[in-house]
Amino acid sequence: MQVTVGVLGPVVGWDATGARLDLKGPRHRAVLARLVVARGQVVPVDRLVDDLWPVPPPGAVGAIRTFVAALRRALEPDRPPREPARLLVTEGPGYALRAPRDVVDAWRFEDETTAATDGPPYETLDRLDRALGWWRGPAYADFDEPWARTERFRLEQVRLDAVERLAGARLAVGRPADAVADLDAHVAEHPWREEAWRLLALALYRAGRQADALGVLRRARGLLREQLGVDPSPRLRQLETDLLRQSDQVDGGLPGPDRIWADAAAAYHRTVAADSRVRLESTVGLLRSLAMAGPGGLEAARGQRVAAIAAAERLGDADLTARVIGGYDVPAIWTRSDDPEQAARIVAAAERALDALRPGSADATRARLLATVAVESRGTPGPRGRTAAREAERIARRLGDPALLAFALNGAFMQSFQRAGLAPERDAIGAELVALSARHDLPAFEILGHLVRLQARSALADFDGADEHAAAADGLARRHERPLVGVFTQWYRALRLSAAGEPPEVEEAAYREAAARLPGAGMPGVERGLLPLALLCLRLRHHRTADADDDTDWGPYAPWTRPLVLLARERPADAAAALRQAPDPPHDLLFEALWCLIGRAAVALADRPTMRRARDTLAPAAGELAGAGSGLLTLGPVADELDRLDAALRRA
Repeated sequence: MQVTVGVLGPVVGWDATGARLDLKGPRHRAVLARLVVARGQVVPVDRLVDDLWPVPPPGAVGAIRTFVAALRRALEPDRPPREPARLLVTEGPGYALRAPRDVVDAWRFEDETTAATDGPPYETLDRLDRALGWWRGPAYADFDEPWARTERFRLEQVRLDAVERLAGARLAVGRPADAVADLDAHVAEHPWREEAWRLLALALYRAGRQADALGVLRRARGLLREQLGVDPSPRLRQLETDLLRQSDQVDGGLPGPDRIWADAAAAYHRTVAADSRVRLESTVGLLRSLAMAGPGGLEAARGQRVAAIAAAERLGDADLTARVIGGYDVPAIWTRSDDPEQAARIVAAAERALDALRPGSADATRARLLATVAVESRGTPGPRGRTAAREAERIARRLGDPALLAFALNGAFMQSFQRAGLAPERDAIGAELVALSARHDLPAFEILGHLVRLQARSALADFDGADEHAAAADGLARRHERPLVGVFTQWYRALRLSAAGEPPEVEEAAYREAAARLPGAGMPGVERGLLPLALLCLRLRHHRTADADDDTDWGPYAPWTRPLVLLARERPADAAAALRQAPDPPHDLLFEALWCLIGRAAVALADRPTMRRARDTLAPAAGELAGAGSGLLTLGPVADELDRLDAALRRA
C-alpha cells in the first residue's frame, strides 16, 4: 500500500485513499520525523535516544524499538508478520527510512523546486505553484528539538526562495497582478528580503501602478535604513531609477503578445468596474479561450464557469444569465461528461434561464441555451437533450448564423446516440461542420468536424478516410494552438495499428504511450478506465482472456467488464450475478463496444435472454467496428459478435 508522510506542517501520514494513518503518540511521530530529516541515511539508536529526550529515561532503547515496531505496522499494514520491513528498515546500529522520494512531502517539495530551475516560465510556474500548495504550516510544526529547528529553518529558506521564484515566473508570463497578491503578504512577513521588495515593485509597475511601485521602494529603503542601518542594494536602487525613467529594462523583455496582454489586462482592470455586467460577460469569453488553451486550462475554466453562472443568476437579469451560459460554446467531442454533477447544474441553470426569458429576447440567445442543454446533457437518459438539439438547430438555420449553427450541430452530434449503428448520421454532421466552419473561419468547430468524421469513418472501417481527418485536425491544431487535439489523434493512431495488422504488443505499447498524455489534460471523463478498456478489447480481439489484477481501475466501465474478468478467474456464479446487475450501457461513443462485452459474457454463461437483447441492440450496427466510433479503441467487427450470438442462440 502506497503511503505518504507529511512534515510540511504537523507530522502526519496518509494511506493511498487519503485517510490519516494512526501514528500513535508524539514520540512515535518524533522517531519518524527524525528519520525523514536523515533523508534515507541510518540514524543510530543512541542518536535517536539523545534526540528524543533531554535526559533519557531507563529503558529508552527498548522504547525506541517499540516506537519503530508501531510505526512499521502503521506504514505497512499489509506486510506479513515475518517479512522484512521495506520502508522503515533496520540497518547496522540503527534505523533508516528507505522510501521513494515522492512518499515524503518535504523530499518531493525540494525535488519539484529543483526541477523548476531550468524549465520554461509556464512550466516553472506550474511546478512551483503545485509544490508550495503542499505546505500546511511550519515544517515539523509539532517539534521544537534542535534537529527539528535546524531542518525547519532550512526548509523555510527553500520555501521563501520558491515564493519569490513563483512571483518571478508570474511576471515572466505576463501575470503581474497575480504576483502582487502573493508578494504583499510575503514582504509583510519577511521585510528583510530585498528580492521580495524588488519583485513587488516590479509587479506593481507592470500592472500599471507606477506610483505604488515607487512607494514600495521608498518603504523598503526606510525599513532598511531605520531598522538595520544599511542602504538598499545596488539592484534595488537601480530599479527605482529605471521605474522613474520608465526604462524598457523594467518591461522584463516580454514577447510582444505578452506585453500587449499585460498592458491590456491592466487597462481593463483599471477601467471596467469589478461588479459590472460587462466584466462578467467578458469573463465567459476568457474562459472559452482558456478551455481550449491546453492541459490545465479546461479544468480551470470548467470550475470558473459555474461561478460565473451563479454570479449572473444573483443579478436577477435573465438575458444576462442566458448570455453567460450560452457564451461558453466550447466544442465537445467526448460523450461522457468530465463532471456529471456540474453538467446537471448547468443544464438546470439553462432551463431556468429559458423559462425566465422575456418574450422579446433574441432567438439566438434562446438557441444558445438550447444547444447548451443538448451538449451538457450528453450521455444522460431522456428525450430532453434531443428535443433541445433539434430546436437549437432549427433556430440557427432560420437565422443563418454560422457560429450558432456550429454550436447547435455540436449539440446534435452529442444527441446522435439513441441507438446503435448511427455512424453515417454522425459522419454527415461532421461533414457539415467542416464545410461550414471552413467557409466562416471557425477553426475550433472545423477541428471538431474533422474529429467527428475521424470517429465515424473509423466505425465504418474507412481508415484511409479517418487518416485524412486526423491529419487535418492535427494541422489546424498546430496552426491555432489547440494542444488537446493531439490527445485524441494519438489515441486514434494506436487504434489504427489494429487495422494495419501490427502485433498486439506494438498496439499495446502505443496505447500505453497515448494514455500517458491523459493525466493533467483536464479530461477525467476521457481518462478514467480508458486504458484498461482498450487493453481488454485488444486481448479479446486476439482471443485471449480478460486478465486483470485487483488494482485495475476500470472507472465507469466496471459494470460491463466485471463479468468477463470474473469468468477469466473461473468464478462463473459471481460472473452471472455481475451480468444480471449490469445496467444497459449509456448511449455514447462506446455503446456498441460495451454491448459486445455484455454479449460475450452472456454467451459464456449461456444467458439466453441477455444474448437476445445484445443481438437485437447491436443488429443496426452490423456494418460497423465495435467501439471504433470512439476513434480510440475497437473490439472488432460487430458482425462477428452477431455471428457469435446467433450461433450461441441456435445451440441454446
